[in-house]
Amino acid sequence: MFSQINYVVSDNVATITLNRPEKLNAFTNTMLHELIAAFDLSDANDDVRAVIVTGAGRAFCAGADLSAGGETFSRGGSDVPGLKDVPRDGGGLVSLRIFESLKPVIGAINGAAVGVGVTMTLPMDIRLASDSAKFGFVFARRGIITEACSSWFLPRVVGISRATEWVFTGRMISPQEASDAGLVRSVHSGDELLGAAQMLAKEIVENTAPVSVALSRQMLWRMLGASHPMEAHRAESRGILQRGKSADAREGVMSFLEKRAANFTMKVSTEMPNLFPEWQDPDFR
Repeated sequence: MFSQINYVVSDNVATITLNRPEKLNAFTNTMLHELIAAFDLSDANDDVRAVIVTGAGRAFCAGADLSAGGETFSRGGSDVPGLKDVPRDGGGLVSLRIFESLKPVIGAINGAAVGVGVTMTLPMDIRLASDSAKFGFVFARRGIITEACSSWFLPRVVGISRATEWVFTGRMISPQEASDAGLVRSVHSGDELLGAAQMLAKEIVENTAPVSVALSRQMLWRMLGASHPMEAHRAESRGILQRGKSADAREGVMSFLEKRAANFTMKVSTEMPNLFPEWQDPDFR
């Protein structure tokens, strides 16, 4: 089905593996479209409760494929229709798709994550890194600028001062510095990284209502750009009203009172309330 990524579902977790190990999983237009398609699959499959993204071989993603030489960044990005006459940034299309995921996304960063290789991880909810990972926002060193919506995501993840330092210098960042800054949750040995990500995904799968997680994910990310807490209050009021009457809410309460594991049955694909009706406006984007 895919040529540059692998997509496997097991134990309610979809694992997406960037799969160009001989090229350090360098990002291409093909990979762009395959990643978007993989997230479409995970959203449509109610058996998928969480998504892990990792890389094959010794790198996570070494950045854009530079095989075109000096013309690499002059080709106008992807072949996806543009915003009016402006070609779309391919990394941005991937980041926006991850941002819109209905399932929580965990990055298991197993090696070098440079350029788009690190910026595509910013809209992932939780990032874990191996002790051999390294990170680089190297755009200014290549004569370009930040992409993949990272000028929005990076300051929200690590703060504006740290974001400007990393972008302005373009230097490589160690796993420890990334952890200290909050870019990654934790650092693991290479042979423990994927297992740690799977344990985190398992905790989500076994204990939470899928629709509640999907709605919470939308609310937490979107409220980062809200101008006033009233926006959160409106969305939360809609959500509490709709979820409070749901079969999931009844099951959540009764399972607690009866001291048993909950069996949440509502489906993300068909039973998601719309807490953000304004996002359906075609002019919004």
